[in-house]
Amino acid sequence: MDQDNIQTRPPEPITITVLRARNLKGTKADSVQVMVKVEFGEKTLGDSPKVECSPEVPAELNFSTTINCTYDDPLALDEIAHKPVVLTVIEGLPKEKKQKEEKTALLGQCTVDLLPLVKGETKHKYTLVVNPLPGSPLEGIPPEHAKPELDVVVSVNEPLMDSPQVSSGNLMTITMESLLSPPESWTLAGSQYCYAAALPIPVTAEKEAPIIFAGGALKPGADKEIPNKQKKWAMPGSAQGNAIYIPDSFVSSDSIEDEDGELRAKEDRDHRMNSESEKLRVPWNTERRCYMENSAVKSFQDKIAKCRYWPVEIMRLPPPAANKGKKHAASRQGNPGTTGKSKDEEGSISYHGVAYINLAPLLYPGVKRIRGAYRVHAYTDHALHEKTKRKTGYGEEAGRIAFNILNRNSASPFPKKAGKEKDEKKEKEVKKGRSMSIASQHHGGHTLNPPEASQTIKSDTGSEVDGQAPVNVEGQQYVDSKSYIMLEISLTSPLIPKRPPEELARRVAEYIPPRPLFPKRTDGAQRSVEDFHNQVASVANLILDEFRDQFGDELKTEEPQSNESMETRRQKLIYELNSSGKYFAFKEQLKHAVVKIVREKYLKTTTFDNRQELQTFLSELYVYLIDQMHVALGRSLALEDQPPVPTPLTDSAQLKHFAREAEVNENFELATKYYQERIARNKNDPTNWFEYGTFCLYINDITKAEECFKECIAIDQKHLQGLLLYGVVCTLLEKHEAAETFFEAATCVDPRSILAWTMLGLFYDTVNNEIGAEMAYIEANKLNQAAAWSSVRQQREEEMAKDKKDMDVTGEELEAPHPGDQGGLAPPPAVATETKQPSPPSSDKPPTSARSGGGRSMSDRRQSATRRSEPHLHPDNSGTGSKLKSDSSMSRPGSQLKLGSQRGTPQPADDTQEEQPPREPTPIPKCSVYMQAIDWLLEVKAVPFTERALAHELLTPTGGPTSDYHICYARLKLQKKEFNDAEESLTEALQFDHQNPDAWALLGHVKYMTGDTNNARDCYERTISFVSDASEMHSIYLRLASIYLQDRKFEDAKNTFLLACKRSPSCVSWLGVGIACYRLDELSEAEDALSEANILNNTDPEVWAYLSLVCLKTGRQLESEQAYKYALKVNLQDQELLAEIQEVQQAVGFGNPEF
Repeated sequence: MDQDNIQTRPPEPITITVLRARNLKGTKADSVQVMVKVEFGEKTLGDSPKVECSPEVPAELNFSTTINCTYDDPLALDEIAHKPVVLTVIEGLPKEKKQKEEKTALLGQCTVDLLPLVKGETKHKYTLVVNPLPGSPLEGIPPEHAKPELDVVVSVNEPLMDSPQVSSGNLMTITMESLLSPPESWTLAGSQYCYAAALPIPVTAEKEAPIIFAGGALKPGADKEIPNKQKKWAMPGSAQGNAIYIPDSFVSSDSIEDEDGELRAKEDRDHRMNSESEKLRVPWNTERRCYMENSAVKSFQDKIAKCRYWPVEIMRLPPPAANKGKKHAASRQGNPGTTGKSKDEEGSISYHGVAYINLAPLLYPGVKRIRGAYRVHAYTDHALHEKTKRKTGYGEEAGRIAFNILNRNSASPFPKKAGKEKDEKKEKEVKKGRSMSIASQHHGGHTLNPPEASQTIKSDTGSEVDGQAPVNVEGQQYVDSKSYIMLEISLTSPLIPKRPPEELARRVAEYIPPRPLFPKRTDGAQRSVEDFHNQVASVANLILDEFRDQFGDELKTEEPQSNESMETRRQKLIYELNSSGKYFAFKEQLKHAVVKIVREKYLKTTTFDNRQELQTFLSELYVYLIDQMHVALGRSLALEDQPPVPTPLTDSAQLKHFAREAEVNENFELATKYYQERIARNKNDPTNWFEYGTFCLYINDITKAEECFKECIAIDQKHLQGLLLYGVVCTLLEKHEAAETFFEAATCVDPRSILAWTMLGLFYDTVNNEIGAEMAYIEANKLNQAAAWSSVRQQREEEMAKDKKDMDVTGEELEAPHPGDQGGLAPPPAVATETKQPSPPSSDKPPTSARSGGGRSMSDRRQSATRRSEPHLHPDNSGTGSKLKSDSSMSRPGSQLKLGSQRGTPQPADDTQEEQPPREPTPIPKCSVYMQAIDWLLEVKAVPFTERALAHELLTPTGGPTSDYHICYARLKLQKKEFNDAEESLTEALQFDHQNPDAWALLGHVKYMTGDTNNARDCYERTISFVSDASEMHSIYLRLASIYLQDRKFEDAKNTFLLACKRSPSCVSWLGVGIACYRLDELSEAEDALSEANILNNTDPEVWAYLSLVCLKTGRQLESEQAYKYALKVNLQDQELLAEIQEVQQAVGFGNPEF
């Protein structure tokens, strides 16, 4: 229905109103008769009447004309978007004698941009500067004088696009900037050629049309000629001079780190700097806007998804000539069969190259713009098909269109038809309602009639030998010269909208509603009764305090209290309360609680109808309040008699350590107990739920893990790791939509988290979303590189602070002697003078002694101080361009590309530049984003994502099968109980680094888990003998000590267990010490160690068993029997230990109550 409305909508007139002109200057006088010609494309819309204009009085033109915008053609809005309205200011000269016609002179031009109307505005006002034409008197206006201007208003009655069109369509802006580092055979000497670029753009769902950028010319490098960064109109029409530039629109400049194209590596930066400053260039700096309707947008998006590369063809054209069209037309009239040279010149192209633009970033959520440098390759149909899945390009067709455009522009501002009958026929077919140039572009580049492959190969001077792919000899020069183009593509709205953080937070709250930390406070009946109890207890305490103050001394005596004395004290207390006013204060304190009971429990909020009903209610209320008073007094007095609850001996961190220890020993039941005890102590701590969830994930209890992570997120909706692991659980349960929501929410909670972006990429890998994964990994790598820069800056700052401190100390030492008595340590005057040069603020005091440099020369220290003070370590710093050398060997960071035309300004020769050190190399991150994710994933036992991250790490340029990779792979295999694979991986890791303690520790674990205790002992002993410890030493000590116990090396076992107790004491470590001491007959030390173990865990059966043995050996019958009973009560399973206890009991004759 909406589409029918769009098709049947009548044409909308666009009104262009020229209001006034000011500050104009005539040929013979300041006062001038002016009129304005209005043109759109190749059509003249009208001429205004002549109006007098003087420096004091502006010319009130008030001339209006219209353009009809039709909606039956999808290209109508596109034409309005990219074509300007050209206003030409014309001076009317007075008639001279014997002159038949009035003469005119062109003063200047300006262009009106209709883009605001395409974006939905109905009225827009401009104040435009009139650009003087060659020979115009406006050229002589001094810069300090007011510039000639026109006031123009463009308007429509109704918006050009209704709401469905605005929401479904898109406006794409393509800026073709420059071709840099062109082939070396191109020179500025001799006849100059023109250069064009072309790329296809979807017009509808089925059709494509080429967009042509003509008019490129060879220019010298930036060092010789400052480049003009102002953008040009793609189809300026009759505009000339500076009117071909779009007002207030300039080519943007980004740092290399922020670009989306190629040539961003460290080794490419020197080449780019050299190409921009010294080599020739072909600038276009042309902006082409393309409006795409809904079907074209979907077609564009689908084509990028199927093949991310988009071709941009580069070609060289013969030079245009103003009269060539007339000569060729005459030659065809004289000899229609002659088509040789003229046809070749008009239709042929040379140096046919192609750049493949990766448009996949446009499918990243929320991305509306890409810009970067793209290599130019030699064009062949075979390579084009392999890269873009297109059979052929638009080279020949684009060359003809560009050649016609250039010939029309070179002949006169008013276009003439080209000399080809084929083109004339085509123009007649498409000239209905549209300009000739746009019609030829769109229909000439139609995908239904693509240019033949044979023509393209012919123009590329390619050759095909023995069935091989054709070779483009001229195009190969682009590759040899490392040519590249700078291109920018932007959209008004992203192809894939990004969900805002607010929406993601709302979706997370829908999946897992947030839980308040404290229960809601209600004023119900139960609450009112509880308040009454609290008030009664409070008043009772106050009365007791009053009683103690008055009769405390009497009660201290041990004499028996008589009833008379007790009654006397009661009366005195009541009198004191009444006389002091405290009685009424207590009544007021209880009054509010009683009122709440009446309202909430008895629901009495109105007056009573009769006195009998009131008395009945008061009697009932009195009985209820007396009963509740006794309940409250009973509770308060009973609480005072109860002993205080002792504080727990272990905190949350110790419980976590005990749980991890139980995990290593595969005692999952005990580990569960510790995790649950942590939650019981503090249910509102999300970390407790998160860590219990990771344990459930380890034992493959996915359902319980999901519940734990839900509780974690319910308590803290911004718990980053909880969001990530709940996304992992949803992925394992194949709830991909929910998983994507939680992964995206994690990136919004902490946008600078490398882990969050890497996990999002791993998830997109799981669901085969290649473009989404690429986007996430690029963001993670950017953050990783920024972290490396930050680390380098911090290190530099620490060094500078340390050097400044050293220099300050040295300065104080040098100031101690008399200035005139410096001795032989003072440098010669020449050296002292030589050191006076710009230095950083941290080194304002120049060194005056060779001793202060610690053995370094003066120039060495100066260079090191300068190196430390270089501000280009920050990738966003663009203020250091003036300090850098323009020499090609001097590399600069990518941020220096933001300097634009300032790079063309020659830098003054300075002696200090010769001593300036080269740019510091770009820091390399300590580890890849995948390795950082792997470490975390191994910690939280997310096995499927760990395997995927390891696969990525294996393929990264900085990764591969390194020692760290093999160690992480072995840890994964240990979690999966695949010990053979783990052992093979650890063997590989030890070949990289034979002294890696983590590798030896893991190898010891593998041997221990497979029962090879001898080799496990050797590995553990080697691990603890290294200078640096392994990342987890507690399990190493425990397992090595247990092996010593098995081998009956009790002294070694005791010492090793004590090492474990020293680092992180636990019940298991103290139990081991107790066992070793018992075997060594050190019964006193054994009892102490077992007591420590019992304090940490009083439900361990082995601890009670060995305590029973110690008590039996020391002759303590009662204690041995109690320890034995507790051992049986907590289910002692070790039959050998039980048999040993019974044997000792029989030997000593006690210890077993059953005897």
